[in-house]
Amino acid sequence: MNRSLKERKHTSDSSSDYKLGMFPGVFTPSILTILGIILFLRMGYTVGHAGLGKALILVALANLVSILTTTSLSAIATNIHVKGGGAYYLIARTLGVQFGGAIGLVLFLAQSVSIAFYCMGFSEAVMSIIPSVSYLSAQKIALLSVVFLFLLAWLGADWATKFQYIVMVLLVFALASFFIGGIMQWNYGQMVQNFAAPTFADPEKKLPFWILFAIFFPAVTGFTQGVNMSGDLKDPGKAIPMGTFLAVGLSTIIYLLAAIVFAGSMSNYELVADYDAMKKVSLVPWLITAGVIAATLSSAMASFLGSPRILQSIAKDKIFTVLNPFAKGVGVTDNPRRGVLLSGIIAGITILLGQLNLVAQVVSMFFLISYALINYATFYEARAASPSFRPKFRWFNPWLSLTGFIICAGAILAIDLQSGVMAIFILVAIYQYLRQRSGTARWADSRRSNYLQRAKRNLEAAAKEQEHDRDWRPIILAFTNDSKRLKSILEFSQWLEGGSGMTAAIRLIKGEGLKIKAQKEKMYHELSTHIDDINSNAYPLVVSVPAIARSLPVIIQSFGIGPLKANTALINWMDELGKGLSGVGEFDYAKNLRTGYREGLNLVIFHADGNRWDRIVNRKKKEQTIDVWWENDATSHLMLLLAYLMTRHDTWSKADIRVLSSESEEDRDNSDLALQAFLEEARIDAKPVIVSDKSIDTMIEMSSQASFVFLPCRIRDNHVRDAQGGSLLKLLPYLPMTAMVMAAQDIDLEAEPDTGSQAEAAKAEDELNKANKKYESAKKEVQQLKEKTQNLTAKLVEQPKDSKALPKVVKEADQAIEEEEIAFRKAAKAKVKAQDAAKTLDKIVK
Repeated sequence: MNRSLKERKHTSDSSSDYKLGMFPGVFTPSILTILGIILFLRMGYTVGHAGLGKALILVALANLVSILTTTSLSAIATNIHVKGGGAYYLIARTLGVQFGGAIGLVLFLAQSVSIAFYCMGFSEAVMSIIPSVSYLSAQKIALLSVVFLFLLAWLGADWATKFQYIVMVLLVFALASFFIGGIMQWNYGQMVQNFAAPTFADPEKKLPFWILFAIFFPAVTGFTQGVNMSGDLKDPGKAIPMGTFLAVGLSTIIYLLAAIVFAGSMSNYELVADYDAMKKVSLVPWLITAGVIAATLSSAMASFLGSPRILQSIAKDKIFTVLNPFAKGVGVTDNPRRGVLLSGIIAGITILLGQLNLVAQVVSMFFLISYALINYATFYEARAASPSFRPKFRWFNPWLSLTGFIICAGAILAIDLQSGVMAIFILVAIYQYLRQRSGTARWADSRRSNYLQRAKRNLEAAAKEQEHDRDWRPIILAFTNDSKRLKSILEFSQWLEGGSGMTAAIRLIKGEGLKIKAQKEKMYHELSTHIDDINSNAYPLVVSVPAIARSLPVIIQSFGIGPLKANTALINWMDELGKGLSGVGEFDYAKNLRTGYREGLNLVIFHADGNRWDRIVNRKKKEQTIDVWWENDATSHLMLLLAYLMTRHDTWSKADIRVLSSESEEDRDNSDLALQAFLEEARIDAKPVIVSDKSIDTMIEMSSQASFVFLPCRIRDNHVRDAQGGSLLKLLPYLPMTAMVMAAQDIDLEAEPDTGSQAEAAKAEDELNKANKKYESAKKEVQQLKEKTQNLTAKLVEQPKDSKALPKVVKEADQAIEEEEIAFRKAAKAKVKAQDAAKTLDKIVK
């Protein structure tokens, strides 16, 4: 084992010798793509139209997208070991295979088409400096440049990197020539004059801010080129954050300084009129042409390196079967030559078609959408609050990622709504395709963590709300140890859920120890398999217990978490051998049922066999009938609600519900009307049927041809019996599929939103507020009378004994004291009432 680890380490070390570091692998391709053709040919035009003030805001806003997205990239890159695929890999490992596959495929195509864009820009720059030759065209030069870059990419990233160093030298000289020439020509007064946007004689020539933003924004879209090289990096976790931030930071400074130099060197009108303004400012004009050539070639080279690696990563994940051959790489660096060939072919075809403008904006949208998804993926990961999310990048904040997502989404709308919608439509189409076709995920993403976090928040929120009958839904414990009848009880449970309930399929094993543990695992696997086979949403649970009778109350009480508690027990009816819930006799069967009932569970006992299932399958939906035998009690209310929930399932969607009740002959009409009124108030579409009695013969006569029957039941003398105390064995053989129900809770089917504990709590709170107001008012009155008494007492002391006004003052003082005592008693009563109201509210809330 130690030798194996050493060999693995040696292999890793040897392969890392061929890997790229931060500077050649991330910084170089990123900075060379950012400082591209927009800087050389459109920066002056943008400053001229916008004015220096808006131009600086525009540059800052565009680079804010880069900075925020880089922050998100850094968080994910320092949280997982980043392999090949760049942005695709990060999104796929966070949002899942569907999002990852969709964005990965379109990013590959976008990068491949970008090669053609940059090569066409290169060819136009070359054509502007060479003499016109009949046999040489811009299209041919672009194709030749694709072939040249293809050869470099075919040889590998190390060869391409060497070429990029040459390009970087040319770029540095070009920028140095521009800034030196700009400083020599720079005039402060000119800059002040150019600070505001120019005034055009023709208002239509003035471009809005967001149009200028759209023109400039492609300049900053190259910062993820280094991320695309993730599979060729020695240490992606360190190289990606550092290299990308250095590239974004340095390029931002260059763009801001370039705007200032342009504004101080030429007038806005000159900048607008001449795309070659940088040449006029530059100390050595031909270096700018060299810079344009270098910028276009470097951007094309970065795309030629990035796109095949995205394709290779998608192929290795086996998302699209047709792309699987592209997983193969060559050499120690695993150079994706097949992907390089395909990227070259796509670029060549794009140049030959010559319709670059038709797809240019859509391709730009793909990049912008990928940035939005990177930000959202990081926010999604952080909000999941998974303990595994431990990024080493210290400056990360999830709200920065959300801000980045919002800005990217806003930019899509502002730049070109039509292209954005088209790009999103393509992504959604691929996403839906993968959602339908993709098999089991080959990696763990953040979706499950996010679901668990949302469940936690929702449970916490639900726990703070008062329970109400309108919120009731079946939370079912489906007990069965009979594998033959497992399918039927789980399907029946799905019917009862009605799309809103939940089921836990529980198997109880009597015994303890290691032997039982192995048996538990086997049963759990078997139970899970059955659930998957019938496409059920039930949750499997296998519990080993020392004794069924003693353990059942504990299981029922401990099941669930917070407000999510079981309220219904579902079990099979005993078969011909008298076996049931726990494989014991009828006595223990009834005893266990009573235990569940006493713990607050509604009991639903299911009786069905193969023949009864066949009747449901073979009968047309419109011919189905569900009978509910009515007693006008809690059990009847529950049965009616369960019958309604069944009709929400596709199997019973066309079924009619009949409510059968028996009353005396003389009161039959009134009972029919009363039951109909109740059904209307309960908002359940059912037909009331009045029968003469509820004897076994009548039940068989009325319900033998029904599709399903709900019967009330009782537990008497340790036996399960019908509502009249009769034996179910005399009734069940003659009925169709049947559910015997015994309610432990009374559900108000007519409950209104302003009834129940919430309404009581609100009323009690109103009473408390009213009592507090009276108490505060009484206290205020006492204080006022107390001050009046003190003033009169002081006045009485100062009054001479022989004064004629003395009796009047004494009388007023006595009256004030009396009023103060009355007010004090009134305040005391108000205080008691307020305290009582507070106690009442506490009782309701608790």
